[in-house]
Amino acid sequence: MTTDDVLVIDDIVIPPGSYKTVEIQVARLLSGTLIHMPVHVFRSANPGPTLLLSGGLHGDEVNGIEVVRRMISLGIFEDIQCGTVVALPIINVYGFLFFSREVPDGKDVNRSFPGSSNGSLAAQVAHTLATKILPVVDMGIDFHTGGASRTNYPQIRYDPLDPNAVDMAKAFQAPISMGSGLISGSLRACGQAHGVPIIVYEGGESLRLDEQAIKEAIRGTKRFMHHVGMLPKSPKVHGIKGREKASPKLPRHIAGNSWVRAEASGLFSFERASGQAVREGELIGRIRNPYDSYTVKIFSPMDGFIIGHNNIPLVHRGDALFHIGKESPWPEPES
Repeated sequence: MTTDDVLVIDDIVIPPGSYKTVEIQVARLLSGTLIHMPVHVFRSANPGPTLLLSGGLHGDEVNGIEVVRRMISLGIFEDIQCGTVVALPIINVYGFLFFSREVPDGKDVNRSFPGSSNGSLAAQVAHTLATKILPVVDMGIDFHTGGASRTNYPQIRYDPLDPNAVDMAKAFQAPISMGSGLISGSLRACGQAHGVPIIVYEGGESLRLDEQAIKEAIRGTKRFMHHVGMLPKSPKVHGIKGREKASPKLPRHIAGNSWVRAEASGLFSFERASGQAVREGELIGRIRNPYDSYTVKIFSPMDGFIIGHNNIPLVHRGDALFHIGKESPWPEPES
């Protein structure tokens, strides 16, 4: 519940100009131990938008958790010029405890919104966000990584049909931005139902900290916070060291993305990696039989940029190897 002056989360009142941590009870472990979802709330004395920053919707995506944790630790939210930041480092506490994308019942929280207080464990976690967090925020940035040992080049994904989400993605200025339709049961779709535009940051790989992806996420968040008046300064946009040289073309907008899949089973090695430009027909990887009886070359199907790649050297035919996108203009606003 919110008014012009009062913010209430889980019956805890957070007045303007204050900071509080709200411990929302989610459920219990098998042992009977209570599981809480800590929510950090930073409020300026001046009115303004309420921004949700969330990580750990998938419990093994530790980069997103570290992004939110580090921004809290760095004190970025302590002197905001206006508005409120609701920082939620770990949504899926269960998955985090078990190094898992899902909760123990095997369900994906990000396919369980709006959830139910009497539903599965995933539905209960989703219900907590849908009823206690989304109603009090105006917009959100949800931090993720690649899954299944795939790495994602730092990128923002936004709903191309939502002009507010488009504006948010432009303000974030990630190295790569791409439109991505809403998925039923996702946090973004639930946010839309509440009138809350949410963009998703993807960077790095699950269960592996990626320092460059973390830093880029923090820079982009600070750029967005400056855009909405929360911070006085905005970090510059530049390339990522060791992956791509700084370029005046950054940030890039991508469309027409597709996965390149393995044409054979064997040992996979890549010749090109995420963030690099490729040409149609260019050699980007190889698959070799472990007994050296065959080698299959992998070629780029188009001109574009690698926005994600597989890090597992053991692949089966049909496995996703490279995610390649084509540069394109931003969508034009509807008249």
